[in-house]
Parts: sequence; C-alpha cells; structure tokens
Amino acid sequence: MRMLYPVLAPLLALILPAALSAQECSRDAMVVFDGSGSMSEMGFNQLSEPRIFEARRALRLVMPRLDGLRRIGLMIYGPGAGATCENIELRFPPIADASGPVIAAVEELQPDGETPLTEAVRRAAVLLTQDGGTGDVVLVTDGKETCGGAPCELAAHLAAEHPGLKVHVIGYKVRGERFLWDKDSSNDYTDAQSAARCLAEQTGGEYISAETVEQLISALQVTLGCPLYGMLGKSG
Repeated sequence: MRMLYPVLAPLLALILPAALSAQECSRDAMVVFDGSGSMSEMGFNQLSEPRIFEARRALRLVMPRLDGLRRIGLMIYGPGAGATCENIELRFPPIADASGPVIAAVEELQPDGETPLTEAVRRAAVLLTQDGGTGDVVLVTDGKETCGGAPCELAAHLAAEHPGLKVHVIGYKVRGERFLWDKDSSNDYTDAQSAARCLAEQTGGEYISAETVEQLISALQVTLGCPLYGMLGKSG
C-alpha cells in the first residue's frame, strides 16, 4: 500500500476536488438577471450593440450545456409597469432542463426601469433556502444598486444565516458614474464593482468582471457549470 501511495496521491489530488466540485455544481441555482434600462445601452463609442443583445447570445450558447446538470430558476428585475423599484419578477423557480425557458424569457425581455439588485438577490436566496435548502444565486448585472438596497448588509446576513448558500456576481461592462478618457486617471470602475462585489466575497462566491461576450460566456460557465464535466468534455 505504501508503494502505491506515491502513485495514487497525485491522482487523488486531481479527482477529489473535481468530485467535490461536481457535487456542488449539481445544486439548485437561481439566475438573477438585470433587465434594467442600462442593459439597452451600447458602448461609449456607440459602435457596439446593446448589452442585452450580447447577453442573449451568451445565454443561447451556455444554457443548453447545463441541461441535465442542475435545476435552474430565473428572477428578472427592471422592466414592468411604472419602471419602479418594485419591478422584480420570479419567472420560475429552479427546474430541470431550464435552457429553453431561460433563453425564451431573456429573448423577449425589453430592458427598462431601475436596479433593485439587493432585493432581487434576497428573494432568490429565500427561495433557495426555504425548508432548509441551499444552492447558488448567480447575479448578472451591468450596474449598481439604484433602489436604496444595502448589498453588503444582505451579504453579511446570508453568510451568518445560510452558510451553505453562495452568491456569484457577474459584472458585465460595469461602469462608474462617469467615464474618463484619460488613461492615467484613477477611474478603473472599482466603485461600480464594489456595490455588488461584497455579495460574492462574504458568501464564498465568485465575482467575475466581463467586458466581452466571450468573457461573459466564460463567467456563466464558471458560476453555473461544472469543472468535472468541463474536463470530461475536453478529454473527448
């Protein structure tokens, strides 16, 4: 047995973390999607396409890969009557083979309204943790909280009351209050990131910044996918 240990140890070091990741990424997940008005905006040079178009392309590619892996639900905030901070809609709780419903919901989405991301994440967390459950909240947002929510206070509460729950935050083309063309300026968008970043940091989740469609695709795969399945796919 001692002779086998030097051979088995490196193999176990690879297999065990992957197996744990596989177990974790099979948990229920809630995607909290930013449908606020800023998702219809384009880049500063006005040459790119609206962010919602890019997000749709990313979801069309990633979501079908997740069918059969985990149950996924969808919460959307922003559009609705009056474009108020009350516009948070649970489209559906975690369901199996969710790619079709998620893609359809985002395809028909017309961005509008405010960004009540803290309350939307709270509702998603409540849904996942009811009856002692757990899971992953994946927030996809391009902006800050605009409805008076306190994301860091929510993060502290979730970490204390639901230690098994993780909140992952994908910041897609997040910008500060103003854009400076001076490359030597201190404007690195960290202020825009920090509002939601603590939700990930305090719950053990991932915070991922994405500036391109390819980076958004990668971020969705990291937060919703499974490393073990990814390795198996590459080996084939």
